Amino acid sequence: MTPSALPARPGDARRRFPHLPRLLGALLAALALCAASLSGGTLATAAVPEEARASQQACGGGDAVVTGSQSAGFTTTYRGTTVYQGDNYIIAIWEALGSLTPGRTTQESVSVMASGWIGNNTIDLPSHTSFEVCGTMGVGSTSGRGAIEAFDATDVAIPHLTMTGSPWFGMHFGAVRGLHLGQITLTLDTGLGIRFDRQASDSTSVVMDHVFVSGTDNHGVETWNINGLDIGTVIARDVGYAGLLLNNTRNARIGLVDGHNVATGTGYATFRMANTAGRAADGGYATNVVVDRVVAHGGGRGIFCVSQSGGLHIGEVELSGNGGNSVLIENCYNVTLASGTVDGGGEVRISSRSEFPVTRDVSISLDVNGTAVRESPCGQNISWQITGDAPQHIC
Repeated sequence: MTPSALPARPGDARRRFPHLPRLLGALLAALALCAASLSGGTLATAAVPEEARASQQACGGGDAVVTGSQSAGFTTTYRGTTVYQGDNYIIAIWEALGSLTPGRTTQESVSVMASGWIGNNTIDLPSHTSFEVCGTMGVGSTSGRGAIEAFDATDVAIPHLTMTGSPWFGMHFGAVRGLHLGQITLTLDTGLGIRFDRQASDSTSVVMDHVFVSGTDNHGVETWNINGLDIGTVIARDVGYAGLLLNNTRNARIGLVDGHNVATGTGYATFRMANTAGRAADGGYATNVVVDRVVAHGGGRGIFCVSQSGGLHIGEVELSGNGGNSVLIENCYNVTLASGTVDGGGEVRISSRSEFPVTRDVSISLDVNGTAVRESPCGQNISWQITGDAPQHIC
């Protein structure tokens, strides 16, 4: 996928507007927002987790800045010079991005201080761009597109973002090199929170500090084709599918994955690895995906490793009341769950499907109560260290 081009940088004496389709999209967004206001509606303000508030206070100070409101209008400045004044939130943002130095080789920044609604539009981020939203950005949906995207780009950062609405993807990336997501709050009604595209070539050096995602009817965070991933925290609440799903992703370091009511009634899990996640280029499964802690309360499965994934070490788990398997390791290789507790919910199970080599080199050390432990069919080189009252049906 090639994202649409950004508007050119405005000239010193006159401003160039974006292309007509974008103007029409922005006009529709503004009309819809005005209609909501006339009917007594207001732009939803996301509930910001306490741990993100201090960091949000530091938001601002970009080279280009968008200020204002829907009622008073929006102003975009670039290093103190006004480049846009008008009623359209999305055009104010596009003009801010378009005002940055063309062909730059060092990062310049946009700070959107204002809240507003972008409608069914996309914000494309080119190389060497920092883009942050210090207010609340409401978004609509365009099939297959993200509200914010970066493809085939280097040195892109989103230090702060609070998003509401019903996007197809809240954020959509592919073939990015050096992407930094800071304090991200996605309080959504539908859609998928953050997605790295399956068809794109590898992304490298991807960092996510803190992601809070709720309300999706798809995954919270889904990665494809990343070599080099560093995540501090993913908090998932009332997410339809997986909280954090790693596909074909290797060399990952993750602090905390915390899910409540995630993947209810599905085969997904708060934390899932699939499609050769953790498999090295040489086909080996040396440990390269390290997770400090996984917490999963309620919902569907807690932890699920499947389809020739592995190289995984989880330091501690806290699983309770999971509607599916609390843990399911299926056709995965070199997996360690070093410590933690399982309280009720579905079984802790090692399994295999016939189309792949059987599960092997797995070590599970857990205190399990109120549910069973099962190994069926038998794996190879499996180590169980189970305490608690769990019935054990192992090889």
